[in-house]
Amino acid sequence: MEGDGRVELTLSPETITEDDVCVIQDTWRPVYENRENAGVAVLIRFFGNFPSAKKYFSQFRDMQDPEEMRQSVQLKKHALRVMTTLNSMVENLRDADKLNTIFKQMGKSHALRHKVDPVYFKILAGVILEVLVEAFPQSFSPASVQGAWSKLMGVLYWQMNKVYAEVGWESIKNSAK
Repeated sequence: MEGDGRVELTLSPETITEDDVCVIQDTWRPVYENRENAGVAVLIRFFGNFPSAKKYFSQFRDMQDPEEMRQSVQLKKHALRVMTTLNSMVENLRDADKLNTIFKQMGKSHALRHKVDPVYFKILAGVILEVLVEAFPQSFSPASVQGAWSKLMGVLYWQMNKVYAEVGWESIKNSAK
């Protein structure tokens, strides 16, 4: 699955309420305590379901076997980066300036350095939610928890599209062809 590379600017995502912040932060604790396993599970599911995303990762681009991926030092390192970034987002949900800094750094590096199609943020957000619900059913089963996390993932995707537009993704994407 590959996006058409266009930045999808939509209306603002749903607002994350104070109750949502509390739910997200409370349910995140057990996930972050198991960040390596959770992150690896997310990436294995992501690459298994969307193998086209592996093209951005030379170190494990050719890996097909989930067990080989699970043992990959490079995949584990990236999984930890993903989970650490999510942790920074969760910890700073009440600090818009810090959140914007996180979004800008992540968006700029993925657009300018890695040239990752922004659709993969939307796909990865869905995979993260799917894995968290399966791996942490005691925390993530209630609809209110899934709703709060869906809002956060919606904000992430919206912010990534915003940063991509700001850095001129359309011309970057076209010059890479």
